[in-house]
Amino acid sequence: MARAATTSDVFNAVAEPRRREILTLLVVKELPVGAIVTALRLDQPAVSKHLRVLRDVGLVNVRRNGRHKFYSTNAPALRPVHEWAETFERYWKNQLSRIKERAETNMKRIRETDQNSPEEKS
Repeated sequence: MARAATTSDVFNAVAEPRRREILTLLVVKELPVGAIVTALRLDQPAVSKHLRVLRDVGLVNVRRNGRHKFYSTNAPALRPVHEWAETFERYWKNQLSRIKERAETNMKRIRETDQNSPEEKS
């Protein structure tokens, strides 16, 4: 089965690390392309290409002000990614609980060992 094009699928679009960086940057505030180029230290054609993919799948909004375009993250469009990732939340919460229990058990053993060991005499 062929993979969906990055221009038609939110999951494939956010699979690219630079696009995630752009989304993260734009969630804070609306920016023009030049500011994104400067912030991420990428060349302008690469940023424009990534913005086009993100725009095509609906993950960024564009606002024109004269000749300038300002981009912002369309956070509600990320809902499918959030809902999918949320299915793993129970797993991670369980893993963290197990780690916490193991650490507490180990600390309890260490304290008991320290209390039961004879102190050195000077």
